[in-house]
Amino acid sequence: MRFLELAQAYERLEATTKRLEMRAILVELIRPLRPPDLPRVLYLSQGLLRPEYEGVELGVADSLARRAVALASGIEEAEVGKRTKASGDLGTTVSELLAGRRRLESEGPLEVADVYRELERVATAAGEGSQETKVKTLVELLGRASPLEAKFLVRFVLGTLRVGVREMTILDALAVAFADGSKDARTRIEAAFNLSSDLGLVAGALVERGIDGLAGIGLEVGRPVRPMLAEREPTLADVLERMGGSAALEFKYDGLRVQAHVPKHGAVRLFSRRLEEISAQFPELVAELPKVVKRPPAIVEGECVPIDPETDEIRPFQAVSKRRGRKYDLDRAQEEIPVCLFLFDILLAEGEETYRRDFPERRKILADLLQPGDHVRLADQRIVHDVDGATAYLDEAISEGAEGVMAKSLKPGSSYRAGARGYWWIKYKRDYTVGLSDSIDGVVVGAFSGRGRRAGKYGALLLAVYNPKKDRFESFTKVGSGFDDAALAELPKRLAKYESETKPPEVDTGLEPDRWMRPGLVLEVRGAELTLSPIHRAETGAVHAGAGLALRFPRFTGRYRDDKAPTESTTSQELLKMYRSQVRQAAPSEPDSGDSRP
Repeated sequence: MRFLELAQAYERLEATTKRLEMRAILVELIRPLRPPDLPRVLYLSQGLLRPEYEGVELGVADSLARRAVALASGIEEAEVGKRTKASGDLGTTVSELLAGRRRLESEGPLEVADVYRELERVATAAGEGSQETKVKTLVELLGRASPLEAKFLVRFVLGTLRVGVREMTILDALAVAFADGSKDARTRIEAAFNLSSDLGLVAGALVERGIDGLAGIGLEVGRPVRPMLAEREPTLADVLERMGGSAALEFKYDGLRVQAHVPKHGAVRLFSRRLEEISAQFPELVAELPKVVKRPPAIVEGECVPIDPETDEIRPFQAVSKRRGRKYDLDRAQEEIPVCLFLFDILLAEGEETYRRDFPERRKILADLLQPGDHVRLADQRIVHDVDGATAYLDEAISEGAEGVMAKSLKPGSSYRAGARGYWWIKYKRDYTVGLSDSIDGVVVGAFSGRGRRAGKYGALLLAVYNPKKDRFESFTKVGSGFDDAALAELPKRLAKYESETKPPEVDTGLEPDRWMRPGLVLEVRGAELTLSPIHRAETGAVHAGAGLALRFPRFTGRYRDDKAPTESTTSQELLKMYRSQVRQAAPSEPDSGDSRP
């Protein structure tokens, strides 16, 4: 496939925000493709070279990309920077600079395979001279590229593709392009993806073996499974009613969810809930898991929490968050912030898949397979049959440092549903029953300049929730409260890689921030209540025509959810449920802006 065809498709995708139109463009693009081009196109369209869990990064900074553009165009780098500041996009700038220039066509037009191979060279360049290798490779690619191809090449290496294509839209396109487009086909394709976390693998199997061939995609140690997610209920009575009167309650540990892959031979690999490998950050878990998980290979899940080394008590989440992303002084970190992984599920045991089995059986397999150690133990659990028993266990959980309880179904059919959210698991915290005290995980999609003491800094952030039905991020509040001076100083650094000169196509809001942000950073907020707003777009029209849901008096809790991908933030559907379960619902006749002024 010629890269120009892909660039032309990207240009059409950039021009629309309609999901059905985007799907049609993708179907037209991928239907003629077969491996190896098909997986490559799917990865590239997500801004990736490989499945996200492999962590392959290009490592191209803005300055390096500007230098490559300057060399390829013969324009001074300062002039490239000046033009980019005016256009707001280096991709647009290079397209303008290369317009009318004679291409280097000695090697023929660019193919997707050519681009993919050279981008892999950029990604794997390391050590002394690696930056020069990256620049040289990019200059050679740009020398062969048309203005349109160059535009998307540069955007890709900077991580600013701007075509608005996400996994759910690609899954829709696969169902239409390579199956009958039915709901059943779409469900089966998504199920295969949830088990493998690899769109390229799923697409290849679908093309080569058909829809029934997806059944051959199973679990593999070292390849993470998309995590099963829980629903909410406002009272313990509601929880038990959902569960049929009885449930397995477990401590809801306030930590970092970890999926551990324990091979028969070789190193353990740890993945976060957003499928990032975090093995290097928790060497004590990597060392202990092969000793305590008997008869590997196995895939187990648990919550990693910080513990007090003297009392063995659970410490606050903020402590374990300091271990995230740490590359140096790991020995000191283990001493200062020791952790324990409390295992609560098992998906693969002794090389056999267990995720299809009912939860009580999985729990028994896990307990039989585990020999608890200092850093890896079994999650606390109790079977309850009434509200009194559930309340007593909740009190115990909170007194032991947990933030609440997780209720898990004991009924037949309680299998592990990878990537799905449902009432087989329900999370409950005591404050769910009082107004809107539950926290919301919002995605930053914009920032507002500060005033007064915050002049020269970001003063407030525009937050959105994810709508999986529309594959869009819908705004629900503007938050400026809860940020201390240290947090305000840190914000520009955290947000730098998400900055965008234009509104990302997947964002839906009625507000215009001073700086747009591509969905990426997730943070936790609390507020007084959910109300209706004419300017926010979360679940627009679900309660009142022309009004979306908005959070009143929002406040940042101080907790960044680095463990969550933007699509794992609170969903718009969850927000609607929270609105309806409030003790006092906002009147439809009183739309509110949902802002918190800095």
